[in-house]
Amino acid sequence: MTERPNILVVCGRNIKRSRTAEHIFKNDDRFNVRSAGLSPKSDRKISENDLNWADLVFVMETGHRAKIWGLYRHLELPAIEVLNIADDYEFMDNELIEMLTDRINNTLRIVYKI
Repeated sequence: MTERPNILVVCGRNIKRSRTAEHIFKNDDRFNVRSAGLSPKSDRKISENDLNWADLVFVMETGHRAKIWGLYRHLELPAIEVLNIADDYEFMDNELIEMLTDRINNTLRIVYKI
């Protein structure tokens, strides 16, 4: 792979979990990152453009993946990986940062060898 992959991180409302992931990885040279939420109330709601842009999508819960599959089944969707992180954390919570860092990096090592 010659260029940096595009990583989309999604949670319910793009307030805590996915926004934290975008914040901690925004200056990572290995990939481009963007975050979005599934709720209509999200500051930045997921769109077809986000999914067309993404090479890989991380969601926090299995239900998020099912919702994306349902809403966007007409698209050729990228791989969607579930991080299994409950909505129990505030933005930039230290435990949340540690979980996001470990789980996203582990997946990137396996999928992209980066």
